[in-house]
Amino acid sequence: MLNLDTHLLIFAVNGDLRSEERKLLSINRWSVSAIVLWELAKLVQLGRIDMDLDDRDVRHVLARLHVWPIDLEIAKVSTRLDFRGDPADEIIAATSIVHDIPLVTRDRTIRRSQLVPLAAMAR
Repeated sequence: MLNLDTHLLIFAVNGDLRSEERKLLSINRWSVSAIVLWELAKLVQLGRIDMDLDDRDVRHVLARLHVWPIDLEIAKVSTRLDFRGDPADEIIAATSIVHDIPLVTRDRTIRRSQLVPLAAMAR
């Protein structure tokens, strides 16, 4: 199982993955932190991405995701990271740490972390 950050999920839904990302995602189950769904809805609301969250194909992809809840352990770990960033990114990274699940991200700040388990292609 892999943990996808918000933008990787958007790239996957829109078919904008790099070849190594596409290969990795094709052979693993996808998961996201609950905050990713909130971020997705906010990005649509703000007009920063063009995605119809009611579209049948989009809903099908989102329904297949394993969604990790934000619990106290994730909240605590998010305050102990070796980087500072967007609070949602910190929760996404903490989710990967707590559940020991590789994160797939293009975010350079997160990729420099020594604490966050990253998918092999993301290093």
